[in-house]
Amino acid sequence: MAYWLLKTEPEEFSWADQVKKKVEPWTGVRNAQARNFMKAMKKGEQAFFYHTGEERRIVGIVEVARTFYPDPVEPTGPWGQVDVRAVKPVPKPVTLAQIKAEPKLAELLLVRHSRLSVMPIDDTAWALISKMAGL
Repeated sequence: MAYWLLKTEPEEFSWADQVKKKVEPWTGVRNAQARNFMKAMKKGEQAFFYHTGEERRIVGIVEVARTFYPDPVEPTGPWGQVDVRAVKPVPKPVTLAQIKAEPKLAELLLVRHSRLSVMPIDDTAWALISKMAGL
């Protein structure tokens, strides 16, 4: 099983919105690398839900409820989306500063390619960040 990190601007779609909606399409991805990561997602895999902007922190965990399918806005184009389900909030949000301060996480795409909105998280990093989050 793979793990992921999904970034969102909380003013556009927040953790509270995800919880309220329960299952929601992860839309608007217009980066080929991020799209390819979404194509690799499998039903049941989990992702950290990350608020960008001023917060810059992991605030929850979601799971893939539906694998990659065409974006209804551009159904014949290359873009698509996955549906994600709220699983739980993290007890202690983990900030980008905390992640950057941990040498074991220096190779994360979150640190190296900060503008990427969808990215994989390896098993070791998932376990470490989960521990940092009080899980």
